[in-house]
Order: sequence, then structure tokens, then C-alpha cells
Amino acid sequence: MAGTRAPGRPLLCGYYGEHNLGDDALLEVLLSQLPPGCKPLVTARDEHWVSERFAVATCDRRRLGEVMRRLLWRDVLVLGGGSLLQDATSLNSLVYYCLLILTARLLGKRVLLWGQGLGPLRRPVSRLLVRGVLPLATAISWRDSASGQLAERLAGRRHPVGSDPVWAYPRRVWQGAGGPIVLCWRPVKTLGSEGWRPYLEALAVLSTSQDRDVVWLPFHREQDSGLLNALQQRDLLPASLAQRCRELEVTEPAEATEHFARAGLVLAMRLHGLILAALAGSPVAALSYDPKVAAAAQSLGCPVQDLGSAPAVDLTAQWQQVLDHPPADQTLATLRAQTGVHQQLLRQVLSSH
Repeated sequence: MAGTRAPGRPLLCGYYGEHNLGDDALLEVLLSQLPPGCKPLVTARDEHWVSERFAVATCDRRRLGEVMRRLLWRDVLVLGGGSLLQDATSLNSLVYYCLLILTARLLGKRVLLWGQGLGPLRRPVSRLLVRGVLPLATAISWRDSASGQLAERLAGRRHPVGSDPVWAYPRRVWQGAGGPIVLCWRPVKTLGSEGWRPYLEALAVLSTSQDRDVVWLPFHREQDSGLLNALQQRDLLPASLAQRCRELEVTEPAEATEHFARAGLVLAMRLHGLILAALAGSPVAALSYDPKVAAAAQSLGCPVQDLGSAPAVDLTAQWQQVLDHPPADQTLATLRAQTGVHQQLLRQVLSSH
């Protein structure tokens, strides 16, 4: 029955409609790469926002039974970017995506893992689940070599590896010389309270010595908003820093890139905050709570500090060195070109019968 339906009706499944600018950017790129005539259905938490913003049909991503029912009338299941096959969020999340893949294959649908990250897989049962579902996919492209290598160890097959799909997001012209320091920071359990001090103190020295405002840009509305206020209430912000700080409310990736394009420096904990800032031409430095952030920083050639250990360098000096010094155009061009494998695979899977 599935073979008689015209191609071009994918179910796009991801962490969409959660008011996370990184996942919104992933969806924007994915939709832009669909072949003409495609009529996608998008799983989303905030269905109204996604439907209005992207002019697409949606279904509630939190209702697995409903998603499976809607899958009946789709040609292809596309797991669209991010790290969906992981158990850091929860084991339930991993089971959700594995069940979708299995259901799609039982229904005779094609399955594409598009620009995916893989892991972490901390539980033996998680690795067992992933080892079982990876061979069920019609096609896979990974967003980094570590994910590709992990997949090969688990399932014994190699698949195309590119850069994160968000590197295909539109670039902007940087105009931020002398501009503010923009923070894409998030709550990090490993920092506790005292762990924040060296970063806030280094930021205070840099912003004061260079006379820069400090703009807090929450990348995930529910998780990141209010972090500035929370740190102030815990008396962690030096007075010289507190008077320079303000928090923005940003609802779309394009708004974020506007602010990045006017920044003298972006300090990013969020992976896609780092990527979008670089695409806006902004000087960047990373604070890594997850290996994916460190890997992106390494590919970009920008400074990175592992949040799992105390700083071993003078952060103020490190950040000052990249202040007002944008990343190399050639590096950005290379990373953008490496996203081509995802688009090529997407077109192949959606056009096949």
C-alpha cells in the first residue's frame, strides 16, 4: 500500500516547537532543503507556533500514539537533526524514537536519520536499542565524526558524515567591532554555585577593561531564561558586571543572528548558539558542557573551555584575544559545504519509490 502513494509526504520528527532556537534553526534548514512539492507533517510541542511560523501541518510530538497514527499516511519518517538517539535526556526519549523507527519500517515506510548526532548512550540497554534500530534505517547521515564512529562500532556500518545542518543557515555580515559581549549560557549542573565564579569574574574583568555591555541571550526559553537573575540572587555576579548586564527575549533564530552580527564577542555554551554566532561573523569562544560543543569549537578553531574541569588558562586573556576578531571565512565556507551530504541524502530518499 505504501508503495502506491506518491513520494513527498514526509513526517519530520524532532525536538521542534520547544522554543529552543537551535532546534528551530534545524527545522528551518530542513524545510528549505525539501524538494518542491513536498507536503511535510511536523511533530511539535507548540503546534500553533510551528504551524504559524513555518506554514506547515503539525501534530503533537508528546502523543506517541497520535504520531504513529499520522505516520500511516506518510511516505518517509525523517529524524531531523539534533541528537535524538541518546539517553542523556531520558531513556523514555530514546525509546520514543526507537519505537517510531520500528513502527515506520513495519508499515513499509522509508526512514532517514538526517544530520543526526548519536549519544551519549550511558546505559547498556540504550546501546542495545540503538544497535537494533540503526540497521532499520533506509539512510543515515551523521553531523560529526564521533557519531559516525560510534554508529560503526554499534552496528558495523559506515554512513556519510557532514557538519551540523545548521551550518547551512544563512550567513550575515558582521558589524560588531566594539560591540557588546553576548552570552548564550545555560544552567549547568556540574558548575553548582561556586563553579560559576571564575567565568563571571573573568567576564567582569573583560567587560570592564574593554568597556563592553553584556547581553544575555536565552537560547532555550524555558531552560535559559532567568539565568542572569538566578545568578544575581545567589550573589555570584561581581558588582562591576551586574551593572553592565541585561537579558534579551528572542523568539526566532534570525533575531538571534541580528544580535550576534552586532557583537564584539559571543561566549556560547549552546551548540547552535556557537554555530549561528559564527555564521553571523561574530568572534566566538565556547564553554563546553557536552563533547558536541567542544567538537564544534575545534572544527571552527575557536577557544573552548571544558566546564567539567576548573579553568587552566587565564579566561580573560583568552577571550580578549578573540574579541573583535571574527572567524576565518574559509573555515565557515568549508563547514557550510560539509552540510551538502545531508541535503543530497534527503533528496535521494524523498524521491525514491
